[in-house]
Amino acid sequence: MKVTIGDCTLYLGDCRAILPTLEKGSVDCVVTDPPYGHNNNNGDLIHRLEAALGHGEAGEKRPIANDGDEANELVRWSFCEMARILKPGCCCCCCCSGGGPDPQSARWSLWLDEAVGFKQMLVWDKGPIGIGWHYRRSYETILVGEKPGAACNWNATSDDIENIIRPGDYGIRKIIPKATDHPTPKPVELAAHLIGLHSKPGELVVDPFMGRAWVGEACVRLGRRFVGIEIAREHFDHACRRIEKSYADKANPLFGDVAPKPIKQETLAFSEAKP
Repeated sequence: MKVTIGDCTLYLGDCRAILPTLEKGSVDCVVTDPPYGHNNNNGDLIHRLEAALGHGEAGEKRPIANDGDEANELVRWSFCEMARILKPGCCCCCCCSGGGPDPQSARWSLWLDEAVGFKQMLVWDKGPIGIGWHYRRSYETILVGEKPGAACNWNATSDDIENIIRPGDYGIRKIIPKATDHPTPKPVELAAHLIGLHSKPGELVVDPFMGRAWVGEACVRLGRRFVGIEIAREHFDHACRRIEKSYADKANPLFGDVAPKPIKQETLAFSEAKP
């Protein structure tokens, strides 16, 4: 399914079927939060976090699609597609894990360098104290790749942008997911920070692992075009409602005077997803 709301195009489907349909060199920025391959919210501590923090029952397991061993193959494939669709000098910002026994950030960094070109690793300090046991995890990383061939699409208005994002920077807050949320939500302000650095108004931002459109909402706020892809129907439906509300919400000071946008829905047929 393809739903168009204003300057946002949302696809329900597998990114392995949809990303190859995007035109080569047509994208100005990628911001995404793929599955980490850790089987999050599938009986682990994250799944039990609501109850552990006194926010109610843990409830049923809510596993994330492709969040097992297959995640690594999927992410490595997606880096190659990002390299294809990005314009020269444009960047992808990929959320990644914050420690633990799996050296995921090191492995993904090498794959990103092979496919796109490694630029920087950001540390998002989410504030104490994180989950885990020994060396409790209080940060996540964001891997930034830059496609060679042109000057970096860098639009900071100052020269003091660090590679550490500290609690409260840019209005970014820590989110403790509830049973009604996506299992691994990210603050829209984090996406807005990255989008603002690596794109200009009117440019195209893509998220192949959209979830509930945290990146899409930031694009609406900042006047970017957006393409998001989500495989889970529940999250896709939430994403559509979130984008629709974002356009209609004039109370948000970042919006200005934005009128509600028309919605167009199509049913599409794609070839079988590639492994």
